[in-house]
Amino acid sequence: MNDIIIRNATIDDLEALLGFEKEIIKQERPLDPTIRQGEIHYYDLRKLIQSNDAAVVVAVHKNSPIASGFALIKEARSYLNHKQFAYLGFMYTKPEFRGRGINKKIVKNLYEWATSRGLSEVRLTVYEDNLMAIKAYEKAGFKKHLIEMRLVEPKDI
Repeated sequence: MNDIIIRNATIDDLEALLGFEKEIIKQERPLDPTIRQGEIHYYDLRKLIQSNDAAVVVAVHKNSPIASGFALIKEARSYLNHKQFAYLGFMYTKPEFRGRGINKKIVKNLYEWATSRGLSEVRLTVYEDNLMAIKAYEKAGFKKHLIEMRLVEPKDI
């Protein structure tokens, strides 16, 4: 594991990152029937890499990106006790590197970035049926907080 480093992503990483995004979408489509078919993008990765309000990081093995994540500063709802928070997303690790604690290192790096900007609240979203991801986030210290629900078939309303 000493041969894996976490660093800030650059525009030169964009091709690999777009591949990671495709894999994330491929994994999440079966979990979410509301994701439309065809080519889609969740993120503007170029903009995130260049933004002062975001940090995009990659885990690199032998000079090749193998995992990713980002933190993005977002405005909190007016009634919360924090004005802003860091939203984590784009968490992906190539299958052959999973189970080695790489995601935890990425989360730690992004958490340190967030706290260096004075943010004390860090959040992310994960599909309820994505048990592997939930387990990984819980290992990093996340706790379940809120469940988003959607009406599928109205019953007696």
